[in-house]
Amino acid sequence: MAVIDADAHVLENNRTWEYMEGAEKAYRPQIVTSTNDAGESGEYWLVDGRLFAKSDNVGEDTPEESREMSDITSRLRHMDQMGVAMQVLYPTIFLRPVTDKPEVEMALFKSYNRWLCDIWKAGQDRLRWAAILPLRSMDEALKELEFVLRHGACGVYVPGLIGDRRLSDPYFTPLYEALSDADIPLCVHSATGSFTQHDLFFDEPGFNKFKLAVVGSFHSVIWDRVPERFPRLRIGFIEVSAQWVPYVFHDLAKRFRQKRGIELSRNLLRDSRIFVACQTDDDLDYVLEYTGDDNIIIGTDYGHNDTSSEIVALEKLKDDGKVSPASVAKILDDNPRALYGF
Repeated sequence: MAVIDADAHVLENNRTWEYMEGAEKAYRPQIVTSTNDAGESGEYWLVDGRLFAKSDNVGEDTPEESREMSDITSRLRHMDQMGVAMQVLYPTIFLRPVTDKPEVEMALFKSYNRWLCDIWKAGQDRLRWAAILPLRSMDEALKELEFVLRHGACGVYVPGLIGDRRLSDPYFTPLYEALSDADIPLCVHSATGSFTQHDLFFDEPGFNKFKLAVVGSFHSVIWDRVPERFPRLRIGFIEVSAQWVPYVFHDLAKRFRQKRGIELSRNLLRDSRIFVACQTDDDLDYVLEYTGDDNIIIGTDYGHNDTSSEIVALEKLKDDGKVSPASVAKILDDNPRALYGF
């Protein structure tokens, strides 16, 4: 059994933006330092006139050169120490909206993707990644998809909301068709792409801002029948634990029964080709009653330091005895392969 970390991260740095060319360089994020009244200083990204914390949510239990990918050998060596065969990489700065301008978004996302391409090339095929597409310009997004598919991308990252659109919006039909044809998943990660939601909950710790955006998107995707409309599309819901699945299932079941006369199957995730990332502190016996053991994955949130971060999560799942060895093998190996198409 291989061990696959289904949710790890990179922390962007100045190298991330070195792939911008020509007029794109005007949109390059800048690092600035700010000091508060207590004399404490922190680093921020300045992007399109807005400041975003850079020095928050940094996992000090990971080497700086590994989480920022300045030394990929160090990252691979740390993975070996943790017994991890492969990681799937997600961004950090783009877990929040950074611009509403299509031209800025395109420059940022293209540079990030090319940085990840180089990381993948140097990573001995152990560092796969979820690409970011400039979805405010669908034609450009589909062109970018063609590029990233040739360079190690195994999914497309999206936040729970994208601007003023739900993920079930018909606007995304061309994307879902393209992902279905390419046989790679839509990866809905704890994040929001809505300035309205982000700014409304700016000073809260992240639950409403990031987590509920994804839980709500699951509800919308099922209610608006996205899996039925795109019967080959796989979807992952990442870094929001799995404890919410029974609650959302019960809510959807009542609504389908009362409003549509339809009984939802307990095999909803399997039938919908949906995978959910769990955490080791989830009540997995209870959760698995609703998800089965074929549609659960797990990640470490490598590089971060928040409620989802657990650098030893994969080892703990194997060793704590809460889940059967057969189910552990699926969660750590078979299921991430099924989601990401390895």
